[in-house]
Amino acid sequence: MYSLNCKGRLLCWNEPIVMGILNVTPDSFYSGSRIRSEDMLLEQADRMLTDGAAILDMGGLSSRPGAMAISVDAELRRVVPAIRLLASRFPAAIISVDSYRYKVAEAALGEGASMVNDIGAGKDEAMAELAASEQVPYICMHMRGNPQTMQGLTDYENVTMDVLDFFIRRKAACMRLGVKDIILDPGFGFAKTPAQNFVLLKNLPLLGIPDLPLMVGLSRKATIYKTLNIKPEDALNGTTVLHTLALQGGAQILRVHDVKEAVESVRLWTSYASA
Repeated sequence: MYSLNCKGRLLCWNEPIVMGILNVTPDSFYSGSRIRSEDMLLEQADRMLTDGAAILDMGGLSSRPGAMAISVDAELRRVVPAIRLLASRFPAAIISVDSYRYKVAEAALGEGASMVNDIGAGKDEAMAELAASEQVPYICMHMRGNPQTMQGLTDYENVTMDVLDFFIRRKAACMRLGVKDIILDPGFGFAKTPAQNFVLLKNLPLLGIPDLPLMVGLSRKATIYKTLNIKPEDALNGTTVLHTLALQGGAQILRVHDVKEAVESVRLWTSYASA
C-alpha cells in the first residue's frame, strides 16, 4: 500500500496507478498531446479522469531533446490559468505541476496543484523545500544537463548504478529538507540513449527503494518510435508493451498520454500477477 499526502488529501493505492499528461505547449514531441484551447483542455482532462487517471500532470515547457527554453513568465502564462481552470472544473482531481522552475511550481500550488513533478534532477533544492513547506509530494527525476544539452551527456560507466546512486542521494537530501512524500523517476530518455533506456527498464527492479513509489515515463518516446522506425503518433502499441515490462519491474506510477490503454495494462498485469 502506498499513500501520498496531497495538501491534506490522501491518495492511496495498492496496485499501480496512472498519471495523465496534459501539455499546454505548442512543441511537445507528440502532436496528439498539444492542447490548444480551454475547451480542449477540459475535454482531455475529463476523458483522462473518466478513463481512470489518478493524477493529472500539467506542463507548459517542452522537455523534448533540443527543445528551446522559454521565459519563466511565458511558462507561468501557460500553466497557471490552465491549472486554475482544471482545479475549478475538477475540484476532486489530484493535479501535478510539471516544471523545474520554483516560481512556476509555487504559483501552480497556489492555484490548485497538489504535487510537484521536478524534471530538474534536484539541481534547485528550493523545489524540494517548496514541496516540504506546502506538504505536497515531490517527484524527483534523474537527468544530466538540460533539454538543450542532455543528449550529449550519455556517457555512463554503468547507467543503472548511476541512477540508483542518484536516487539514494536525492532521498537523503529530500528527507533532510523535510519532504514527506518522495516519488522517484529514472528519467527514461533524459540524457540516455535508447540502448541505455532498455538497460534501465531491464534493471528496473534494482532501482526500487522501499516505501518510495517508482514512476516511469515511457509513453510514445524515442526509445519506442526510433527502435520501431515509426512516428510518435504510431507508438501506442509499443508503449503498451514497455508499460507491461515496467509494471513487471516494479513501476507504481505510469506517466502516459493514453490513459485508457495504460489503465487496461495495469488491470491485466495485476490479474496476471495475482493469479
